[in-house]
Amino acid sequence: MSSIKSLGVYLLSIAMAGAVPQSNAQNINLDFLNHNKPVLDAHNCYPYEGHYSERVKRALNSGFPVSIEQDLAWYQYPATGKGRVVVSHTPRTTGSEPTLRDYFFEQVRPTIEKALAEKKRSQWPLIVLHIDIKDNQSALLEEVWRVLGEYEPWLTTAVKTDHPEKLSSLDRKPIMVITENSDAQAKVFFDNVPVGAKLRVFGAAHTQQPPSEMSMEQKAHWAVTATPEQIVSEAPTNYRRWWNNPWWVVEEGGQGRAGDWTEADNQRLRSLVNYAHKQGYWIRFYTLDGFSPEADQGWGRAYNFGSKDAVIPRWKASVEAGVNFIATDQYEDLSTYLMQNSKDLRPTSSAHANR
Repeated sequence: MSSIKSLGVYLLSIAMAGAVPQSNAQNINLDFLNHNKPVLDAHNCYPYEGHYSERVKRALNSGFPVSIEQDLAWYQYPATGKGRVVVSHTPRTTGSEPTLRDYFFEQVRPTIEKALAEKKRSQWPLIVLHIDIKDNQSALLEEVWRVLGEYEPWLTTAVKTDHPEKLSSLDRKPIMVITENSDAQAKVFFDNVPVGAKLRVFGAAHTQQPPSEMSMEQKAHWAVTATPEQIVSEAPTNYRRWWNNPWWVVEEGGQGRAGDWTEADNQRLRSLVNYAHKQGYWIRFYTLDGFSPEADQGWGRAYNFGSKDAVIPRWKASVEAGVNFIATDQYEDLSTYLMQNSKDLRPTSSAHANR
């Protein structure tokens, strides 16, 4: 009898272990963000060397909810050794860059304060702050955490549980902060947070990369032929709640080598999105641009399909597939294909209602 009982306990433990990913997926409310419908992700939404400083304003004008990407770096004062978090495309800073506090948080303050006053919680989060940290030195990460703490009443949070696989519910606020998959960031933003305290930022899933010994051609082929399960094999955690992807996992070689958009491409895109949602992840793809050289507004060629006619079918396919974060530099153009272009989510005031 004891051996039969032991076998039963063993089989039960195996069943429970195998049920962890499904349990996590059941505990994640993907509808929390825009009813699990696509959101414009305003790529590189910050100035370049003093130019294009209106990008946050453009993103806010595109509609809500909206995701706003801010690349962050560290500027250290030579005389004192003290530093500050700045918005920069490169970790090589000069001190002329705007701070995260001034460029992002204080720009969105009027919108957030009106949203808090109106208490339309079902429409929150209105803004996803997507931080892309360029230098994972501890001083920068700790200061990012501190700055987020200053604005915590604005931020969607979750209580840290006693195990990463135990997901707590999100406390809905006007801003939700997400970051990428760095373990150094996870140490500061999750590991160092005491159990029972609030998580202020949520990381991305670990992803499997092509084998390093492969050539670039081989890596490009691996990326587009790997199954979704091969790319992300771990279930979401209390901290890691979304999945970030370059477009080269959809079309071989990415934007620069893309041909006509095909049904096979569409099915590949849908397989990734469907797997992400089944596992309980929001999913992002970057970056879908299509413009001529004369239309370039500091966007660069790295993510350019070459024309608006080429990118529009991919925008439409991403919307129809249910991609949660569709990254582009062409905020106004993509927003016309998205539900959040509706003005009904904007805090009611003359300053916002007429935009």
